[in-house]
Formats: sequence, C-alpha cells, structure tokens
Amino acid sequence: MSEELELHIGSVTTSMQKAISHLEAELVKIRAGRANPQMFDGVVVDYYGSPTGIAQVANISVADARTLTIQPWEKNMLQPIERSIIAANLGVTPQNDGTIIRIFLPPLTEERRKEIVKRVQGEGENSKVAIRNIRRDAIEHVKKLQKNGMSEDLATDAEKEIQDITNKYIALVDKHLASKEKELMSV
Repeated sequence: MSEELELHIGSVTTSMQKAISHLEAELVKIRAGRANPQMFDGVVVDYYGSPTGIAQVANISVADARTLTIQPWEKNMLQPIERSIIAANLGVTPQNDGTIIRIFLPPLTEERRKEIVKRVQGEGENSKVAIRNIRRDAIEHVKKLQKNGMSEDLATDAEKEIQDITNKYIALVDKHLASKEKELMSV
C-alpha cells in the first residue's frame, strides 16, 4: 500500500478515536443516579465578567452516593454558581447554606431512566453519524487517488480496510451505549 494511503488510513483511525472520546465524555456527564462531579463539566459561571468552568472557581466533591458539595474559593461566588447550575438545567436544585452549595440527587424514577436512556442513545447516534461521515470522506479521498493513477485493487483494499475500521468503531459505540444503558436501568 502506498505511503500516502497508509497515512490517510491512520488519520481515519485517529478521527474515529476522537469521536469515541467525545462520546465517552458526553456519557460521563449524563447522571446515572450516583453523584459524579463531572456532571458539572459543561457548566460555566460568570467569574468577574469571563465565563469560567465551575471546577476553576470551586472545589466539587462527593459527600455520599447522592450528594455533591460545591465549595467556592471566594464566598461571593456562591450566588453566581447557584444561578449557573439552575440555568444549566441539569435536573437538580442547588441548596446554598451561606458557605457551601449542596446538591442532592433524587433517586431516578423508571420514567426518568427511560428518558435518560433515550438521551444516551441520541448521543450514540451522533457518534455513529460522525464515524460514518469520516468513512465517507476517507472513501472519497481513496477514489480521488484512484483517479490520479492508483490501481483499482489497491483502492478496493483501502476501502475494505476503511470499512473494517468503521465497523470496529461502530461496535465500540454500541458497547459504550449498552454499558451506560445497563448502568442507568440497574436500580
């Protein structure tokens, strides 16, 4: 196989791995009934005029299986953090006692679990679409190389290899989704 083709297939693998990494990051943010500080990764707070992640202005810790505590490094950040959490629409209500913010995660109902599973499946579908788009672009690139003089056998082998890589990453997405769904549905 030509060096350019091998480099291209390597970049396809790297791009698909990034799609998997993104899926993993999104799945961590979806709460499964247990307290997890990473559920606040996407929440930003107004810190003296600049949007800043909560983890940069406060210490987030797990008090017990259903309780998180957020202790800001500056006392005047309590209100902005509380407003940011409410605005993020995470399905939790912060309780401010003047020094720390406590977040109690209610036990998930069957209905809420099913909603979350649908959201997880949506994230999985987004990852599959991204992987398929990477495959499409890679195959188009191989066809361009074929028009520029690459042999048909080499092009067919490259397309088959790209498809095999795609199948592997789609199966990995399915594995992540099944794992998260099992975690969500277990009481």
